[in-house]
Amino acid sequence: MRRLLILALLACPVALAGTGVAKYAGEFMAIGVGGRALGMGGASVALAADVTAAYWNPAGLALVNYPEVVLMHDEQFGSVMNYDYGAVAIPFGPRATLALGVLRLGVDDIPDTRNAGVDINGNVTYDPNEFSRIDPDRVTYFNAADWAFSLSYACRRSEDFSYGANVKFIRRELGDNSATGVGFDVGARYTPVENLQLGAMLQDATTTFLAWDTGTNELISPTLKLGSAYRIDALGGMFTPAIDADLRFENRRYSSMVHIGPVSMDVHSGLEYGYRDLVALRVGYSDVKQLTLGAGLSLPKLRIDYSFAKFDGTDQLGNTHRISLLFTLESDEFRRSADR
Repeated sequence: MRRLLILALLACPVALAGTGVAKYAGEFMAIGVGGRALGMGGASVALAADVTAAYWNPAGLALVNYPEVVLMHDEQFGSVMNYDYGAVAIPFGPRATLALGVLRLGVDDIPDTRNAGVDINGNVTYDPNEFSRIDPDRVTYFNAADWAFSLSYACRRSEDFSYGANVKFIRRELGDNSATGVGFDVGARYTPVENLQLGAMLQDATTTFLAWDTGTNELISPTLKLGSAYRIDALGGMFTPAIDADLRFENRRYSSMVHIGPVSMDVHSGLEYGYRDLVALRVGYSDVKQLTLGAGLSLPKLRIDYSFAKFDGTDQLGNTHRISLLFTLESDEFRRSADR
């Protein structure tokens, strides 16, 4: 039953596409990546300065000084839905960084019983009112999956300012049908004073177009993401509060925190306490009104981040546990050339 519920949610934009409405066509790209950011409620537009910045704000990639690789796996809704992310960032020259990323959200092995019904005589029937039973040998399976492949570029113009951009290739698959599209993101990161970071990203800046093989189309409208983070030395470690705001222009009246006409806003907030760049504890509040918790452990060349989110109001959807691993090739031979 849970698998069919999730399938209905994934199929919703497809059903709406014929009417020209596509408010949530790109929602699979709004879940977030990385245990650190997700433990802080997704408040990372200004904070991300590692390989995960390719997702949150490509401008943050400019602060990467060694090649980095991140991997994340997440099972949602009682392990029905699988969410996976991987990316690699490679600095080159004194200022620039390139990154490649892939994201997949999918429900796999969904049973298709449309051709598996038989009547009392064992004859195949397509009328659900005449089903006597389901013949398990006639049941087939299919997947519903969303893919996003990204290529990112970032440049550090000064010690205080950097900018970046993504080009995204999107693939959506639902049974025998599929859609493809291309989108672009642009971002900037600025440090006006010591310890204060400001960030902005215009996601799907040119409006991302998805073309289905059924002849219907979807448009993913731009989202303006604004963020801030501030570092405070205290209690022998570092406190970092962060807050983000997502501004959308899709007339989201009921699913947003605040809306004025067609403009809506959702807020992410989080707090991290890090001790000597070794361990970190995190708490946050996400745009879907979830309290999140997280922790991190930094080892030589490896950072392990964990986040937890609970779905309130139902036990069927279960809790969400996310783990990400970030590998850094921290060696003089791989260091950004200008810093050798």
